[in-house]
Amino acid sequence: MTILLTECLGNVAPYYNLAFVVVAVGLFFKLFSLKNEKLFLTPWRLLFVAVTIFIVEEILTVLNFAGVLFTPRILNAVFEFAIITIFIYMLLLQKDYLKNAK
Repeated sequence: MTILLTECLGNVAPYYNLAFVVVAVGLFFKLFSLKNEKLFLTPWRLLFVAVTIFIVEEILTVLNFAGVLFTPRILNAVFEFAIITIFIYMLLLQKDYLKNAK
């Protein structure tokens, strides 16, 4: 039985993604602990919500690969749609803030 490199990467990618998220969440907590009132943190909070949705998606993917929990594939599409929607709203919010700041 030959295992392709793409299959191997597809199997370990969710674990690497979770490791990346641990670092990113630590950086978010560091950012949110800053005491500067001039910071516009709303887009960053929305990004944190998107990362939280990504964490849930990756945990479900890992549990699905492990055979512990079986979720429908459409659930990943719903999660990614929510993440993309939050990104677009975040960018529009930042654009509006910069336009009104001048």
